[in-house]
Amino acid sequence: MPGYRDAMADLDLDAMIQRFRDRAHAVKERPLPPIAGEERTRFIEQAQNDFQDFAIIGDAKAELVDGILTLTVDLRPPEARGDAG
Repeated sequence: MPGYRDAMADLDLDAMIQRFRDRAHAVKERPLPPIAGEERTRFIEQAQNDFQDFAIIGDAKAELVDGILTLTVDLRPPEARGDAG
């Protein structure tokens, strides 16, 4: 069975980031199950948190240097970024 370090050698950062984008989209498109009351509120809150978390990582720039994965996320509004987007 391959070890953790073996898996890191095959890590495709672009594919990893795309999976987070796909997950964010899936959460956004997830239908609301037939629930009501507090359970419905908790489901909606969890979906919002899931979307936010996946979207943040989906917007990250990933870099792997000497075994250290760095994700850079610019949370400034687009007009405040140097690249305008």
